[in-house]
Amino acid sequence: MATIVLGSQWGDEGKGKITDLLSQNATLCARSAGGHNAGHTIVHNSVTYDFHILPSGLISPTCINLIGAGTVVHVPSFFKELASLEDKGLKEASKRVFISDRAHVCFDLHSVVDGLEEAKLGGRKVGTTGKGIGPCYSDKAARRGVRVGEIADEEVFERKLRNLETGYRNRFGELAYDVEDEINRFKEYRKLLQPYIIDQLPFLQKYKNDDRILVEGANALMLDLDHGTYPFVTSSSTGLGGAIQGLSLNPTRIKDIIGVVKAYTTRVGSGPFPSEQLNEFGEKLQSAGREFGVTTGRKRRCGWFDLVLCRYSLAINHYTALNLTKLDILDDFDEIKVAVAYKLPDGTRIDGSYPADPKTLENLEVEYITLPGWKSNTMGATKYEALPENARKYVEYIEKGLDGVPVKWIGTGPAREHMIIR
Repeated sequence: MATIVLGSQWGDEGKGKITDLLSQNATLCARSAGGHNAGHTIVHNSVTYDFHILPSGLISPTCINLIGAGTVVHVPSFFKELASLEDKGLKEASKRVFISDRAHVCFDLHSVVDGLEEAKLGGRKVGTTGKGIGPCYSDKAARRGVRVGEIADEEVFERKLRNLETGYRNRFGELAYDVEDEINRFKEYRKLLQPYIIDQLPFLQKYKNDDRILVEGANALMLDLDHGTYPFVTSSSTGLGGAIQGLSLNPTRIKDIIGVVKAYTTRVGSGPFPSEQLNEFGEKLQSAGREFGVTTGRKRRCGWFDLVLCRYSLAINHYTALNLTKLDILDDFDEIKVAVAYKLPDGTRIDGSYPADPKTLENLEVEYITLPGWKSNTMGATKYEALPENARKYVEYIEKGLDGVPVKWIGTGPAREHMIIR
């Protein structure tokens, strides 16, 4: 049986922390999609670990970790991140992580192309991380990408990479990139990668009767290629469907689908954000929440909790439980607003769906309700009963607004132990 952890907003909800907590009892933790554009931060025993392409389950000394077929892997980042974790004390982490031979290789070439594509968009930039994820998935969809398993075949690998480089030069002209440099680097990576590359299906078959499989989603539903705020999205399937597809999961063997939601809303990069607060409230959320992207370092845009967005996310991902994070960041607010409905430009009121058209999202009006703040410290709280009454009412209001799906975990600080389990 599998437990799947998914981001429910625009990412940065704190998925790494709940994944770390659950991985302590997991036998396998797997990433299903995305690449090193993801960013999960975990604080354990006063040590801060940043994860990008590696699964967060590596912190658990007994958990095996898999980078699945739906991912894209930047090999230099894989080794750099692994070395960083081992330098911080996660000894033998390298013996507990594997990569599907069907995952695709994200090259430095893709990062160069990512920047060129963003520059061509001018004022309508997507706001990508610049890591090359979009171009890599584009090559995968166009059937010209390079799979991790093909790295071992030097002739095939070099031919395909040179073909990619030629195609991009034909499109963009001169590139700040040397294909021979990248080919030479992979002569060393080819040897180093051998112990990590596996055939995913027989690897996972060993766990088919195991009820302690953990799937770590990357990014979030509102960045999904199909269901997110297109075109201001990532290039992979970030929801439940992507997890099943990327890891060949049996849908009838899913135990829990955990939606991770921040107690307010944030977004990095461009795109619609109906509940964004371009005022002192947004600045206060940004400052108190230390809202900077783990991957990019960019300041996150901040706004009130959006029930409309989360109802839409729930309808697509079918959460069985929720992890509400960063509740303590709201400690010092006199009042807290929650978006409960949208009024569209034509006068239509909606509260459970999400418009596909970016122009509609930019021009709608948001209907809010106002709840009283609690003006007391919840940092580090570990018992629900210890929360102020108004904090509990806030949690229960969100639960009720999301069809009664239980908020089973409440984050009250950055450390692993800063968690209420209900």
